[in-house]
Amino acid sequence: MAVTDAAITRIKEMILGGELSPGDRLPPEKELSERLGLSRSSLREAVKALELIRVLDVRRGDGTYVTSLEPHLLTEAMSFVVELHQDSSILELLEVRRILEPSAAGLAAQRRSEEHLARLEESVHAVTADTDIQELVTHDLLFHSIIAEAAGNAYLGTLLEALSSNTVRARIWRGLTQDHAVQRTLDEHQAILSAIRSGDTELAKALVTAHVSGVETWLKQSTAG
Repeated sequence: MAVTDAAITRIKEMILGGELSPGDRLPPEKELSERLGLSRSSLREAVKALELIRVLDVRRGDGTYVTSLEPHLLTEAMSFVVELHQDSSILELLEVRRILEPSAAGLAAQRRSEEHLARLEESVHAVTADTDIQELVTHDLLFHSIIAEAAGNAYLGTLLEALSSNTVRARIWRGLTQDHAVQRTLDEHQAILSAIRSGDTELAKALVTAHVSGVETWLKQSTAG
């Protein structure tokens, strides 16, 4: 592993140093291994590892390329790790959401477009008293994803997407065991939307903090029982 790690480090240095840019094709394996002073087997293992985390793209019969290195690609590995976590870690994931989501809402209040506002409005209006819990969870995910998009920070958005997918189960549990879950969620979302529409950064952050904390507090109480 130490030799493979060294190979990974050397390839990373080539990207950071500008020798390789997004979309570039790596030199042939023999040439690259000689240039880096590494065995072809260790280089091969390094390429496999970097392909797994979407830094490299191995195209059979064509060669190995540096990916676009876009945020949504580079955070896919984190999403995979998060999905492996069991129920015991959901509280920690919610805690991270409580830290990040208010920041996204604050940025959205500053940067949102009319299109973002329209989509948020449409999302809220799609929820009625007859909305079931699964549909409510789907709405909640969409609502927060639009806010993350409106924040204009691709890394923040992809991090939140990875974290939110694993908290779906907690949201469903809450909806199944608490009365008026639909109306409560709708009221909270309408208040958040109003703050974002008016450009009130601090209010948007405070409302989202309370919104995420509600699920977190309920889950702590339910697991303690």
